[in-house]
Amino acid sequence: MSEFEQATTVTPRGDGSYDATIHEGWDIMGNANGGYLIALAARAMGDAVERPPLSLTAHYLLPGRVGPVTVDTEVVRAGRRMAVVRGTVVSPEHGPVMALLGTFADQPDAERAGPSVVDAAPPDLPPFDECVPAGPPVAMNVSGFGHRVVCAYHPDDMGFREGNPTGTAMMRGWFEFADQGPIDALGLLVALDAFAPVCFNREEFPPSWAPTLELTTHIRETPAPGPLRCVFRSRFIQNGMFEEDGEVWDSRGVLVAQSRQLALIPKPM
Repeated sequence: MSEFEQATTVTPRGDGSYDATIHEGWDIMGNANGGYLIALAARAMGDAVERPPLSLTAHYLLPGRVGPVTVDTEVVRAGRRMAVVRGTVVSPEHGPVMALLGTFADQPDAERAGPSVVDAAPPDLPPFDECVPAGPPVAMNVSGFGHRVVCAYHPDDMGFREGNPTGTAMMRGWFEFADQGPIDALGLLVALDAFAPVCFNREEFPPSWAPTLELTTHIRETPAPGPLRCVFRSRFIQNGMFEEDGEVWDSRGVLVAQSRQLALIPKPM
């Protein structure tokens, strides 16, 4: 079992609730990574309907802290192919941490997939070993999450680390688990929230904590083995918030996941 599988293990109680643990080592500056939290909840929600996630929307209510939690699930509807599930991650000490609503379904086979029209391409990245590993001021190297995943950034997007942001709200890079464990639909949820906030590359905003308010994820296909190509962009930064759109492409050059999140603009620490 990979580190990720161990860290997202859930145990059913038999009443729609699951016992789980926010594991140590999946945090950034003490707060559990948002993608990891979604994956933990999705493990329970998917078990309730015996299908993997297809689309999930998560609202973050409180920071996730290490320790026991419950994931309460409610099957809203279960059809022949798709099921809709509500989920709530609850800390016995602090109360609700995250509220989710998701559609769960197996990816269609070739006969049901239909035609494809993809008017985009994977981000152009140098080879993995020529990209730049995460480090200050992202705090990845001093937080547990940075020891569980590898985010290797395009060198052209790393100006913010030296205090010289590029001026374009974009981050590109490779993703894989540090133990090179397999990446399934749940692993894609982590990849979609693993990179530094794109606003770090705008000169108006300091690299600092940028709390996510809401994150929507779409799993488009099961990824092939190997590191993932990722790109995240923002076009709208206003009223103290920014949106961030993400794409994840696998080793075949196939789009396997997308995301959009709304987050607070970082404030000086």
